[in-house]
Parts: sequence; C-alpha cells; structure tokens
Amino acid sequence: MKLATLKDGSRDGQLLVVSRDLKTAHVADGIAPTLQAALDDWAYIAPQLQDLYLLLNEGRAEGRARRPFDFDPANCMAPLPRAYQWADGSAYVNHVELVRRARKAEMPASFWEDPLMYQGGSDDFLGPMDDIVLAHEEWGIDFEAEVAVVTGDVPMGATPDEAHGQIRLLMLANDVSLRNLIPDELAKGFGFLQSKPATSFSPVAVTPDELGEAWRGGKVHLPLRSSWNGHLVGQPHAGTDMVFNFPQLVAHLAKSRNVRAGSIVGSGTVSNKDTKKGYSCIAEQRCLEMIADGEASTPFMRFGDTIRIEMLDEKGKSVFGAIDQAVKQR
Repeated sequence: MKLATLKDGSRDGQLLVVSRDLKTAHVADGIAPTLQAALDDWAYIAPQLQDLYLLLNEGRAEGRARRPFDFDPANCMAPLPRAYQWADGSAYVNHVELVRRARKAEMPASFWEDPLMYQGGSDDFLGPMDDIVLAHEEWGIDFEAEVAVVTGDVPMGATPDEAHGQIRLLMLANDVSLRNLIPDELAKGFGFLQSKPATSFSPVAVTPDELGEAWRGGKVHLPLRSSWNGHLVGQPHAGTDMVFNFPQLVAHLAKSRNVRAGSIVGSGTVSNKDTKKGYSCIAEQRCLEMIADGEASTPFMRFGDTIRIEMLDEKGKSVFGAIDQAVKQR
C-alpha cells in the first residue's frame, strides 16, 4: 500500500491512504490519525489500512466516512514529518571511494566491510515540494538522491535477517548537504551537524510488497532519477553497487541500541561505478572532474535552482511520487 501525510496545520499532519496510481487519496483518521500512530501498532492497524487501500484502488471507497479526493503532493508533508530517529548510511561505497580518490586519500579496507552511518536531525523534515530555504549559496548547496526505509521495533543486537522483517515502508530522500561546511566539521572529529540541514522525503511511503520483484535481497532494483534545473543528470540503478543492503544497515544501527518503530534509515547517495548513469549528487560529479582534470568545474546549487528526484517502475510509472523542490534564500 501507499501512505502519505496531509498538511493540516499540525506538526504531524493527517494520515492518507493513496491509490497505487497516485491519483486519489482518502483520509485514514478513522483508522489511525498519523503514520507514527500506525507504526506504533502496525500489526493491528496495517490490515485496516490495506483494506482501505484495496477499496481505493477498486474505486469503492465512496462508502467510507469521507470521499476520496484528488491526490496533490504539494499538500503533503514528509510521510513522517518528524521521526524518533534518522540515520543515514553510505551503502554505495563507490561514492565514498570517489570522494577519497579526489582528495588523494587512502580508502580504508574496513569501509567495504562495516557501513558508514551518521545520525541526522529528525525533528523537522521537509515535504516533497517544500522549498529548501538556506542563508548562503557559499555554503555549497548540494542535493543527495537516496532511498530510505522506515522500521518497526528492532531489538538491540538484531541480525540482518531479523531486521529485514521489521522494514515497514520505503521512501525516497533528498539528504541536502552543505559541502563547504563539511571539511571544518569533520576536522573536529565529531561528525556532521550544521552541514546537514533538513532532509526531504517523497510524497508517499510504500510497503515493500508494492515493489514486487523490484524489492529483493533487501535492495530496490530500479533506477533513481535526478533532474537538476529540468535536466536529467543521473539515473543510477539503486540495486547495483549497493554494498550493504537495508537489513544490514538497520542491523548496524541496532548493534548497541533498540531501534524503535518510526526510525528512518537512509541508503546514502545512490552511486554506480558506471559513470554513464550520471550522478545523484553534485559532489560526485565534481570528484570525477577533479580526478580527470585536476579541478572541479560543476558549480553547486544556487538560489532559484530546482531539483526533482523520482523513481519509475518498469512500466514508467512513478512509484513514490517525486521530490520536486526549489532552493530559496532565507
């Protein structure tokens, strides 16, 4: 099924069930008021949401307390407008390798065996069409196209197989980065903070079964498209060159802590070794330029720029809807 959150003036919005074709929606407040409430009691709530989803797809949801209405991503918050936890991995090690090659730095062998992961801010996510509002272009504004999962309760020390069974939903993410702030932050040895502003998510979150054969091995086997200022700049395949799958990433997070329902785990920038597939962040393109030419020529984003991130199925239909944002000055 496909779920979204409607803007209603509150912090957590109203839970929506969205049709498979992303054309219609139905408020699900008679079942659960918010997506977090649904995740907190998933075994009981999910079957009820699934029943409404089937009725909506069959055009038979008219008899419910409210009528279906046209689905508009512009009226959506992030599926989880705020979450208990947002942890972003770096599952596409090719991306990390390129960054280090551009800096002429050694690539530790452990990076291929143990996932990189940072914990980001989760109190204020952006909706799929909300502006990316920042103070300065000089911060080096970059998009990062990613896939993310939403978990149920994962106990501390869970194995990847155990974690796999607690993956409830999948989404797309734009993990915005401020590249020119990163070096000074990392030099302190304490990780990202100011260089990682609010993350954006796709209009809908989908259950793994919606992906059919595209969801296998704990990976999404579809291309992820990024269009910058209306020009397609990348469509790397999310199932290719993903060194750590989502169950491994979730298990990594749960090594020393319980991971509670509603936690979000990101894949990191989707990246393929085949550079003809383009890029999912500007930094990767700049790294390729530095390796080839000794200097980067592609600029970072400027105020007024737009970014669209979307994943299409094998029939060319949008799976999650699109993240479609503009960069604006505060």
